[in-house]
Amino acid sequence: MNVTTLRAAVEAAWADRSQLTEAGTQEAVAAVMKGLDEGELRVAQPLTGGGWQVNEWVKQAVLLNFSVQKMKTIEVGPFEFHDKMPLKKGYAQAGVRVVPHAVVRYGAFVASDCILMPSYVNLGAYVGARTMVDTWATVGSCAQIGADVHLSGGVGIGGVLEPLQAAPVVVEDGAFVGSRCIVVEGVHVGKEAVLGANVVLTASTPILDVRGEVPVETRGAIPPRAVVIPGTRPKTFPAGTYNVPCALVIGERKESTDRKTSLNDALRQHGVAV
Repeated sequence: MNVTTLRAAVEAAWADRSQLTEAGTQEAVAAVMKGLDEGELRVAQPLTGGGWQVNEWVKQAVLLNFSVQKMKTIEVGPFEFHDKMPLKKGYAQAGVRVVPHAVVRYGAFVASDCILMPSYVNLGAYVGARTMVDTWATVGSCAQIGADVHLSGGVGIGGVLEPLQAAPVVVEDGAFVGSRCIVVEGVHVGKEAVLGANVVLTASTPILDVRGEVPVETRGAIPPRAVVIPGTRPKTFPAGTYNVPCALVIGERKESTDRKTSLNDALRQHGVAV
């Protein structure tokens, strides 16, 4: 089936769930999951002129797939799982290094030369080439991770399936996400940005650019090559004034053809913990 045919079948089944009993509909849903697993389809994709497009119909297929699949026992050596989705396979052919106990569910794409330490990648996610998913990091459903990204130990990248129009978390190429960072609710991390340890970014987290004389406040997106650390600012409630979390843009990662050198310079210059 081509993409147009797949989309029509999925959207028809979404509108009328009784069609899930039909073989053609089940084949269409399975084809979408296979396309996601192989990286030929994406829940969200970059646009040529900038920005990202969310493919709601692909998310519809992922949700419909849960209705089609049956619970089954999955045995991996001495380990046993009980789930509707199988685990991803074919790492050697794909050129991906997977360290026990890294887990990737079928329907997630992991590009060549990636390294997966003991970590978790959920279905619908996309992980670009040469990216490191470090120990106990999690990549949530449908999250879009670029190439040459480093997700440090304990990083939590949020997932999204519903609402359908909601944008997934996007981490652009070359970004460095420090230890125990949390990035959720469709936040967009720009190309080659650096997040220091423990930065928490939600859709409502204030992002304060303090590089100039007056702070500039935004939400939902980290600029390319920005260096970010966790911060707090006072907020008044009926019970008193308390410090609440925010993120501080304190500098900019210098342009360099050697990204590792550029990253190390940024961390030394600003004293950012990773």
